[in-house]
Amino acid sequence: MTFLCWGIADVFYKIGNKGEEEYNHLKTGIMVGLVMGIHASIILLTSSTSITLIDIIKYLPISFCYISSMVIGYRGLKYLELSISSPIQNTSGIITALLLMIFFKESYDYPFFIALVLIIIGITGLSMIQIKENKEDRIEYKKNNSLKKVFTLTILFPLVYCLLDGAGTFLDGIFLDKLELVNEDTALVAYEYTFLIYGIITYFYLRKKKQVFNIVNEKPKLAAAIFETAGQFFYVYAMSGNATITAPIVGSYCILSMILSRIFLKEKLTKKEYIYIFLVLIGIIILAILDI
Repeated sequence: MTFLCWGIADVFYKIGNKGEEEYNHLKTGIMVGLVMGIHASIILLTSSTSITLIDIIKYLPISFCYISSMVIGYRGLKYLELSISSPIQNTSGIITALLLMIFFKESYDYPFFIALVLIIIGITGLSMIQIKENKEDRIEYKKNNSLKKVFTLTILFPLVYCLLDGAGTFLDGIFLDKLELVNEDTALVAYEYTFLIYGIITYFYLRKKKQVFNIVNEKPKLAAAIFETAGQFFYVYAMSGNATITAPIVGSYCILSMILSRIFLKEKLTKKEYIYIFLVLIGIIILAILDI
């Protein structure tokens, strides 16, 4: 479900961050924070879940990694296509799985490593194809920018996202699965309220900058926020199970993003890309079977 929701969210993120609007990425963050805050409040009102300031502070390093990576990701969508950024960004799931294996000395049978290799080959192959095909006329933000700056932006944003998201997912694996420092419901509410706090601060920042933010005019951002929040709901429960297996599955949602971007954003897939997508899907199926 996380794979599905976040794959759909990516498409709406891209639609909502097109154009030359300087503060689009911040407005997207505000919308996500608003929806997550509403969802967290619903959880508190309809369940026995409770939250304290200490819980929010305890989970803050993870929240910081995720929120900062996401806002950077939104910013990157202004400069490059979803099919370029998404595969590079989501190699973070592989990084997380390897870190968890190294630090917690876990051992797995051959099917796990076969699945991991298939996913690595698939995502790396897609990334290389997209970078090779990423000529200047395929980058939206190209006016009045040197080729060097465009190339730097193309690599920089997905790379920083990957590192921050990988660190957040690694810490989540420790907090939710390995050491069980916090339960799923508390982690979810803490993260969503932290995102709400970020959204409120950013809203007043934009007000200071004389920027207009109208929810009615931000429908793509709202849709992205809804699917993002739904994916987050399923994500914390997935990570509390077997984080080492979950991370690469969730991290591969870029495959769905690419397929949907071809359908709805009219980006094209080559035969090689279909092959790489097939390899990733096989890897995901193997990991899902192992998790069962």
